[in-house]
Amino acid sequence: MTTEVLTFAPEDTVAAAMQAMVDRDVDGAPVVDGTGRVVGLITTGDLIVQESQLHFPTVISILGANLELPSSKKRFDEDVRRALGASVGEVMSKDPVTIGEDETLERAATLMHDHEVSRLPVVRDDRLVGLISRTDIVRAIISEPRDPGSG
Repeated sequence: MTTEVLTFAPEDTVAAAMQAMVDRDVDGAPVVDGTGRVVGLITTGDLIVQESQLHFPTVISILGANLELPSSKKRFDEDVRRALGASVGEVMSKDPVTIGEDETLERAATLMHDHEVSRLPVVRDDRLVGLISRTDIVRAIISEPRDPGSG
Protein backbone atom coordinates (compact mmCIF):
# COMPACT_ATOMS: atom_id res chain seq x y z
CA MET A 1 0.00 0.00 0.00
CA THR A 2 1.15 3.49 -0.77
CA THR A 3 0.64 5.93 2.09
CA GLU A 4 1.95 9.11 0.43
CA VAL A 5 -0.99 9.41 -1.93
CA LEU A 6 -1.61 12.19 -4.42
CA THR A 7 -5.11 13.48 -3.72
CA PHE A 8 -7.39 16.12 -5.12
CA ALA A 9 -10.26 18.15 -3.77
CA PRO A 10 -13.50 18.29 -5.78
CA GLU A 11 -12.95 22.00 -6.46
CA ASP A 12 -9.46 21.51 -7.96
CA THR A 13 -9.27 22.22 -11.67
CA VAL A 14 -8.88 19.52 -14.28
CA ALA A 15 -5.81 21.35 -15.62
CA ALA A 16 -4.12 21.19 -12.21
CA ALA A 17 -5.05 17.52 -11.80
CA MET A 18 -3.63 16.66 -15.23
CA GLN A 19 -0.37 18.41 -14.44
CA ALA A 20 -0.04 16.84 -10.98
CA MET A 21 -0.66 13.32 -12.31
CA VAL A 22 1.91 13.80 -15.06
CA ASP A 23 4.41 15.24 -12.58
CA ARG A 24 3.95 12.30 -10.18
CA ASP A 25 3.72 9.71 -13.00
CA VAL A 26 0.41 8.29 -11.74
CA ASP A 27 -2.74 7.56 -13.68
CA GLY A 28 -5.29 7.97 -10.93
CA ALA A 29 -5.86 9.52 -7.52
CA PRO A 30 -8.53 9.70 -4.83
CA VAL A 31 -10.64 12.80 -4.43
CA VAL A 32 -11.18 13.76 -0.79
CA ASP A 33 -13.28 16.35 0.97
CA GLY A 34 -11.97 18.74 3.61
CA THR A 35 -12.11 16.05 6.30
CA GLY A 36 -10.17 13.46 4.27
CA ARG A 37 -13.27 11.41 3.40
CA VAL A 38 -12.99 9.74 0.00
CA VAL A 39 -15.69 11.18 -2.27
CA GLY A 40 -14.41 10.10 -5.67
CA LEU A 41 -11.61 8.86 -7.81
CA ILE A 42 -10.13 10.61 -10.83
CA THR A 43 -8.12 8.84 -13.49
CA THR A 44 -6.34 9.87 -16.64
CA GLY A 45 -9.20 8.10 -18.40
CA ASP A 46 -11.66 10.57 -16.88
CA LEU A 47 -9.48 13.44 -18.06
CA ILE A 48 -9.16 12.01 -21.57
CA VAL A 49 -12.95 11.67 -21.82
CA GLN A 50 -13.28 15.28 -20.66
CA GLU A 51 -10.83 16.39 -23.34
CA SER A 52 -12.47 14.25 -26.05
CA GLN A 53 -15.66 16.24 -25.68
CA LEU A 54 -14.01 19.13 -27.48
CA HIS A 55 -15.53 20.24 -30.77
CA PHE A 56 -12.66 20.86 -33.13
CA PRO A 57 -12.90 23.77 -35.58
CA THR A 58 -14.39 23.17 -39.00
CA VAL A 59 -11.84 23.71 -41.74
CA ILE A 60 -12.81 24.07 -45.39
CA SER A 61 -10.24 23.56 -48.12
CA ILE A 62 -10.83 25.63 -51.26
CA LEU A 63 -8.31 25.73 -54.10
CA GLY A 64 -5.52 24.61 -51.79
CA ALA A 65 -6.31 27.17 -49.10
CA ASN A 66 -7.53 26.05 -45.70
CA LEU A 67 -10.21 28.30 -44.26
CA GLU A 68 -11.28 27.93 -40.66
CA LEU A 69 -14.84 28.97 -39.91
CA PRO A 70 -14.66 31.74 -37.28
CA SER A 71 -17.66 30.44 -35.34
CA SER A 72 -16.14 26.96 -34.98
CA LYS A 73 -12.80 28.42 -33.83
CA LYS A 74 -14.62 30.41 -31.17
CA ARG A 75 -16.52 27.29 -30.03
CA PHE A 76 -13.27 25.30 -29.87
CA ASP A 77 -11.58 28.00 -27.78
CA GLU A 78 -14.57 28.02 -25.41
CA ASP A 79 -14.53 24.20 -25.17
CA VAL A 80 -10.82 24.18 -24.31
CA ARG A 81 -11.29 26.88 -21.69
CA ARG A 82 -14.26 25.01 -20.20
CA ALA A 83 -12.49 21.59 -20.26
CA LEU A 84 -9.37 22.89 -18.56
CA GLY A 85 -11.36 24.98 -16.13
CA ALA A 86 -13.72 22.15 -15.19
CA SER A 87 -13.46 20.96 -11.65
CA VAL A 88 -12.27 17.53 -10.58
CA GLY A 89 -15.68 17.04 -8.94
CA GLU A 90 -17.35 17.37 -12.34
CA VAL A 91 -15.32 14.62 -14.03
CA MET A 92 -14.43 12.21 -11.20
CA SER A 93 -16.03 8.84 -10.66
CA LYS A 94 -18.26 9.26 -7.64
CA ASP A 95 -18.62 6.71 -4.83
CA PRO A 96 -15.46 4.75 -5.58
CA VAL A 97 -14.94 1.24 -4.30
CA THR A 98 -12.78 1.42 -1.17
CA ILE A 99 -11.27 -1.12 1.18
CA GLY A 100 -10.70 -1.02 4.91
CA GLU A 101 -7.14 -0.96 6.18
CA ASP A 102 -7.60 -4.31 7.95
CA GLU A 103 -8.79 -6.21 4.86
CA THR A 104 -6.72 -8.93 3.18
CA LEU A 105 -4.84 -8.80 -0.11
CA GLU A 106 -7.22 -11.46 -1.38
CA ARG A 107 -10.18 -9.19 -0.63
CA ALA A 108 -8.47 -6.27 -2.38
CA ALA A 109 -7.75 -8.42 -5.45
CA THR A 110 -11.35 -9.66 -5.50
CA LEU A 111 -12.76 -6.13 -5.28
CA MET A 112 -10.48 -4.93 -8.07
CA HIS A 113 -11.50 -7.82 -10.27
CA ASP A 114 -15.23 -7.61 -9.51
CA HIS A 115 -15.39 -3.85 -10.03
CA GLU A 116 -12.84 -3.71 -12.87
CA VAL A 117 -10.63 -1.13 -11.16
CA SER A 118 -6.86 -1.00 -10.90
CA ARG A 119 -6.60 0.80 -7.55
CA LEU A 120 -8.50 1.02 -4.29
CA PRO A 121 -8.43 3.83 -1.77
CA VAL A 122 -7.67 2.34 1.65
CA VAL A 123 -9.77 3.88 4.39
CA ARG A 124 -10.13 4.00 8.16
CA ASP A 125 -13.51 5.39 9.28
CA ASP A 126 -14.11 6.53 5.67
CA ARG A 127 -10.91 8.65 5.78
CA LEU A 128 -8.10 7.98 3.33
CA VAL A 129 -5.02 6.28 4.76
CA GLY A 130 -3.49 4.90 1.57
CA LEU A 131 -3.95 3.46 -1.88
CA ILE A 132 -3.47 -0.11 -3.05
CA SER A 133 -2.88 -0.91 -6.70
CA ARG A 134 -2.70 -4.08 -8.75
CA THR A 135 1.07 -3.63 -8.78
CA ASP A 136 1.07 -3.64 -4.96
CA ILE A 137 -0.79 -6.95 -4.99
CA VAL A 138 1.55 -8.51 -7.55
CA ARG A 139 4.55 -7.25 -5.57
CA ALA A 140 3.16 -8.89 -2.40
CA ILE A 141 2.49 -12.18 -4.20
CA ILE A 142 6.01 -12.48 -5.63
CA SER A 143 7.63 -11.49 -2.33
CA GLU A 144 5.86 -14.26 -0.39
CA PRO A 145 8.23 -17.10 0.53
CA ARG A 146 7.57 -20.17 -1.59
CA ASP A 147 7.42 -23.67 -0.18
CA PRO A 148 10.41 -25.49 -1.77
CA GLY A 149 8.40 -28.71 -1.89
CA SER A 150 5.51 -27.14 -3.83
CA GLY A 151 7.19 -27.60 -7.20
